[in-house]
Parts: sequence; structure tokens; C-alpha cells
Amino acid sequence: MKELINNLKGDKGIWSFVMLLALISFMPVFSASTNLVYVVGKGSTIGYLVKHLVHIFIGFGLIYFVHKVPYHYYRGLSQIALPVVALLLVYTFFQGTVIDGANASRWIKVPFIGVTFQTSALAFIVLMIYVARYLAKMHDKPITFKGSFFELWVPVFVILALILPANFSTAALIFSMVCMLVFVGRYPLKYLGLIIVMGITMVALFVTVVMTFPKVIPNSRVDTWKSRIERFTTDAPGEDDYQIEKAKIAIATGGIYGQGPGKSIQKNFLPQSSSDFIFAIIVEEYGLLGGLAVLFLYLILFFRFLVTAHKAQTMFGKLLIVGLGFPIIFQALINMGVAVELLPVTGQTLPLISSGGSSIWMTCISIGIIISVTRKEEEIAQEQAEKEEREQTLQRMIDEHILREKQREEAEAAGLAEPAAYSIEDASSNPMNAVLGK
Repeated sequence: MKELINNLKGDKGIWSFVMLLALISFMPVFSASTNLVYVVGKGSTIGYLVKHLVHIFIGFGLIYFVHKVPYHYYRGLSQIALPVVALLLVYTFFQGTVIDGANASRWIKVPFIGVTFQTSALAFIVLMIYVARYLAKMHDKPITFKGSFFELWVPVFVILALILPANFSTAALIFSMVCMLVFVGRYPLKYLGLIIVMGITMVALFVTVVMTFPKVIPNSRVDTWKSRIERFTTDAPGEDDYQIEKAKIAIATGGIYGQGPGKSIQKNFLPQSSSDFIFAIIVEEYGLLGGLAVLFLYLILFFRFLVTAHKAQTMFGKLLIVGLGFPIIFQALINMGVAVELLPVTGQTLPLISSGGSSIWMTCISIGIIISVTRKEEEIAQEQAEKEEREQTLQRMIDEHILREKQREEAEAAGLAEPAAYSIEDASSNPMNAVLGK
């Protein structure tokens, strides 16, 4: 175990807080799984706990593997992976899996393994790396709208267009995070404003076409978006309204100290108690203090991302941390905002805490890339420290040699010692000869 810990390179703070969030997830996931077991009648609580343990174990395996890869390799990998994820999104769009009879066109089933996978999560990571690569390349060069549009924004819009019909919330999150990243990367604001206007116009045009001709685009969930926004802005009842009401009851029941681990009542009524609304279950069982503790951990992790981004010595490294780290925190805040009805229902999970394989794994890949950046900076700092130590040692040897020579000359001048010829031993002990390789 000690050897394994010593092999964990990079920022220890990020490692610690990620592990802590993963450990915290087991109790609420185990508690919320009773809804699936005793209400829905699927599986067993131990089975769901073991399944979550396997997801977490694989996730940390991904972190370990990814953080060992030098982060500048991802610059080239993003160009290769972008067309691949585009093809995966096309396949997902037309062959999306149906889960429990419902349209789940955001997912595909991995052959021979039997697990479902959300391709938009992988596309998110690849796209953010691709954008970071472009901004780092153009950091010291003048940016024109025409050049950046075809090299930067066309790939972004293609990926978003493939995600949008089935998953509006993820497409909106990706677009907002890309805009945030290009803003941090000092992309001209006048061009960014024009891109935002173009994005909003394209979404409005898409919605208009789908609402007018519903059968033109298959697997579209425009009606779902429309009903969710209407229910959020009005008092119209619906399934999402039912979930929000149960989530608010859970939060109100929790009070300050909570009902205690495993004693949640609303987990038996919330359809997504172990994923989308797990924060409500945390507050019901562990109270306001437990909910604030989880929020505090995400904010501390956000602070670590800020610190490591500031320390990164390359623009690509800084942008990678911002582009992959900040969305994890914003997704957590969105999940909490939905639970307290600050935001409409989006379907975004609570990173590292909610159950679900692909969401955990993609978050872990992002964390691994971030730690890879901090690992490189740690190695550079260590090399610099070793270099300074060698220079200090050499300077100390030179000072001692000069002092000995001065003492010998003073002794000879005072007649206390016989003048001695400079011997071979003296020459070999001269530190300057060691530097010159003599």
C-alpha cells in the first residue's frame, strides 16, 4: 500500500479530495438503492453496492493510468479522437438504447460487456482538449474570425449538433464551458459574442424545425425540454414537478442534523434517488451540515484546480485544468441547484457521488489528465530543486577550497608551515576540475 501511494504523482490535494468524495458516495448510494430493490423490485442492496464499488475501482484505475501519460500527448490525441467520437455520436443518435421502455438515445450498449455508455461524456472531454490545444497554439498569434471559425468552431458545432437532439442539458453545458474556456484563453470578445448569438440562433432554428416537422429528426427530445421549462416557469404539474417536490420534502425533513444514515423516507418515492437527486437524500439523512460539507469539498477541489492552473508553466496545461476541472464543479452545482429547484431538471449527476458507470469513469479520466499536468509540474519543480541543490553544494565546495588555500597561504606567510608543491591529490580534489570533467 505504501509503495502504491508513493507511485501516486501529481497534486496530493486533488488526489485526497477525489478519494474523499468517492468514499462519501458509498453510504448514500447504498441507502438509495433500497428504492430499486424494494419499490421497483430489481436486484439487491448488496449487489448495487458492489456494482458501485466496481465502478469506483475502475474509475481510480483510469485515473492512475491516465495520470501516468505525459499530458502533452493529449494534444495530438484530441485531433485523432475528435472524428472518432463524432462517429460514435452519430451511431448513438440512430441506435440509442431503450432503457426500461423509455427513450434513452443518449446511450449505447458496449458489445460483449453489456454495459451502457453515454458517448456525449467522452465527446465532452475530447472537445475540451481540442479547444485547449487550439487556444494554446494561437496564444501568441493574432486570431481572425474566419480562421478560428473553421478550425475551432466548426468542430465544436458539429459535436454539439450531434448531442443536442437527445441531450439538451449536456449540449448547453458543453457550449457554456467551451465559451468559458475560450474566454480564459483570451479569445477576442467580439468574436465570442458573435459565436454565442450564432449558437442561440441555431438552437432556436432547430427547435422550430422539430416542432413543425416532428418526424424529420428521430430520437429528438424537444418535447421533453419544452415541458420541463414550462413546468419550471409555471405551476403546471408533471413528472419533474413530482420529483422536485419529493426532493424538497427530503431536504426539509433532513433539518440541520439529518435523520441518520439509511433513514431516508423520500428515497422510496424519488425515481432517480441514487443518481440525479442523490443530493436530496444526502441532506435528508445527514442534514444541512452534511449537504454543506459536500458542497465545501467541491469548492475546495475547485480551489485546488485554480492553484494548479496558476502553477502550470505552459498555456496548454493551464487550459487543460480549466477546461476539464471547472465543468466537474459546475456540474455538481447544477445537480444541487436542481435538487433545491433553483434550476429545471437537467439529468446531470453529482460527480463522483452519484451511481452510474460512464459518468464516474469520464469524471475520473478528466481528473487523471489534470493530475498528469500537476505531475509534470511537480517533476519540473523537483528537477529545479535538485539543480539548485547541486549548485549550492558546488558553491560550498568552492568556498571551502578557497578558504583552505587562504589558510595555507597565511600559514606559509607566518612561517608556520613549509611551502608545499601542488600535488596530484590537490588537483584531483579541486571542485572546478569536477565541473570541467578533468
